Amino acid sequence: MNYSEALEYIHGTYKFGSKLGLENIRYLLKLLGNPQKKLKVIHVAGTNGKGSTSTFISQILIEQGYKVGLFTSPYLEEFTERIRINGQNIPKDDLAEVTEKVKTKVEVMLKEGKNHPTEFEIVTAIAMLYYSLKEVDYVVLEVGLGGRLDSTNVIEKPLVSVITPISFDHIQYLGDTLDKIAYEKAGIIKEHSITVVHPQEEEAMEVIENVCNERKTKLLVAPIESIEINKYDEFGIEFNIDLPDIRLRNLEIQLLGMHQANNAAVALMVIYALREYHKINISENSIRNGLKNAKWPGRLEVIRRCPTLLIDGAHNIHGAKALKKSIKEIFNYGRLIGVIGVLGDKDVDGILKEIIPLCHEVIITRPNNPRAISLAELKEKIEALGNIPVEYEDIASAVDESLRIAKEDDLILYCGSLYMIGNVRKKLTKNI
Repeated sequence: MNYSEALEYIHGTYKFGSKLGLENIRYLLKLLGNPQKKLKVIHVAGTNGKGSTSTFISQILIEQGYKVGLFTSPYLEEFTERIRINGQNIPKDDLAEVTEKVKTKVEVMLKEGKNHPTEFEIVTAIAMLYYSLKEVDYVVLEVGLGGRLDSTNVIEKPLVSVITPISFDHIQYLGDTLDKIAYEKAGIIKEHSITVVHPQEEEAMEVIENVCNERKTKLLVAPIESIEINKYDEFGIEFNIDLPDIRLRNLEIQLLGMHQANNAAVALMVIYALREYHKINISENSIRNGLKNAKWPGRLEVIRRCPTLLIDGAHNIHGAKALKKSIKEIFNYGRLIGVIGVLGDKDVDGILKEIIPLCHEVIITRPNNPRAISLAELKEKIEALGNIPVEYEDIASAVDESLRIAKEDDLILYCGSLYMIGNVRKKLTKNI
């Protein structure tokens, strides 16, 4: 099997849908020798900020000299981004080799009359096997959907369970109230373990506290109220923070948006837990360098300036509010040109109400996903908000048009879906 065949096999399993539950993945991993049991895992769930928080944690551990796996989803430009070790994507030959091993065991499952694993189950199995074979020191494992019934929840004894901000997303799977969604996220909390959380809305926090009490788990809340901002602009943030064992001054992050300081606070509380409860050696120098060197493409990322090209993957109301707030606080510009594509199963109206009033010009396009909202429907919603968008079915054409009409002092914002901005990023960075 080569890389192309591996991708064809993985994506070919999309037709098996998204089935929540652990029976399939447990059986597949058992056939593979339970590689997940050899891994030391930091398990990260939440609605927003999972990727950024995971990246901060991973980079701090890398700076300390550890070999660190990072599992995230979805990807922006290359599938191999989802499975990384020390910042390097899984090599294509390695992906092909490990996928072939997994495919062999899937065929055994089918012969035994088991259900075919879903795409995410297969990718999870590939990642677990790869990290085990490469003998990584730690894995920062991002949940795909929810938590309780997510494939990654085969991890029985995480070093730390982490829950980032919870808001409304995937309500058809996770529930239509915050407490129901919080219950699904809290499903990653294990007996007699340690859980770090970002402060939540009261009803979500109550659910998490109850689960921690039931499972006799130590609950640590990230001290975001102690953050003091020293500097905040379009190049990053410098801040101070109080952890239980140390006051850290003049920490720097490159990731943009005030919410990233909060995500960094969650990561720092995880590092505190690893040092305090697992006696893992992590120096202050590694913390500083890890935060400063952490990169998370596609989230309030400035690709270039004059005009300023900004891409952001916000795809729910919480993310859209953070994006709006950050644009107002950070950027100075003549006009804002919005290039927008959204999936139809998201809170499209909520996202548009935050972003469209900021825009002087709007260009709409379709993300490369079958769930993308039609241009006709998207146009109608935007017109109802008082803006007349220009339509381009093709993402590349939408990008070309935005560059054509922009002046040097304009800000072009590409947003609405990770499935769109990956293509945008690939096109824009190719031209730099």
